[in-house]
Amino acid sequence: MTLLNWVGHVAIVSGGASGLGAATAQRLTADGLKVAIFDLNTDVGRAHAQTIGGQYVRVDVSDPASVSAGIDEVVQTLGVPRIMVNCAGIGGAAKTVSRGQAHDPALFEKVLRVNLMGSFNCASQAAAQMVAADPIDDDGTRGVIVNTASVAAFDGQIGQLAYSASKGGIVGMTLPMARDLADKGIRVCTIAPGLFLTPLLHELPKEVQDSLGAQVPFPSRLGKPEEYADMVSQITGNPMLNGEIIRLDGAIRMAPR
Repeated sequence: MTLLNWVGHVAIVSGGASGLGAATAQRLTADGLKVAIFDLNTDVGRAHAQTIGGQYVRVDVSDPASVSAGIDEVVQTLGVPRIMVNCAGIGGAAKTVSRGQAHDPALFEKVLRVNLMGSFNCASQAAAQMVAADPIDDDGTRGVIVNTASVAAFDGQIGQLAYSASKGGIVGMTLPMARDLADKGIRVCTIAPGLFLTPLLHELPKEVQDSLGAQVPFPSRLGKPEEYADMVSQITGNPMLNGEIIRLDGAIRMAPR
């Protein structure tokens, strides 16, 4: 099987300033793509874009107008995006009821807006650009969308109500989105990472990081952002990966507590 060659084409990575997104932006650059970073962290985003020779665009993924403006800027400066990787996301820990108080609906809505609606906004608007582009191979391939869910979509922990719901929504839209776009030559996959060494976990003491990593059956450590980025590269390159949710988690299954 021959892997697809994306050299010279354009990729967008939301949440590309740090963590999984930053590693992905770097890997896609190494794969020969022109990469645009969507993020709200202007200083870090610009610095990382400069490091990889890419472009930074300040985009709020939860705002469809902001996404539209960001994609328009990318099209004007780099060209039509052929790969869209959605890594932007937030947490937000709260129980359904805590100390007699119901879960704050504003927090629940915010997490869904950023994680689920943000992925939808970027995926659907990028797909609209891909549809109008010429195919790059005999299969009629026009583009690839990679969304980021989480093992919390399947093994949600106490306090992860909003987060798990948002990531479960991303899992749920993967196959219908792939089917919607099949006749347009656009593939859609979702990666569900386990425990990865993201900026949030970097802030924890080393002993806590080691304790979390020990929960992973094998390899018994936290995942590296570069390993997530490798999976993105493999998805974009393998033309038969479509409509799939890939758990990238070292076989971990999160216990209730």
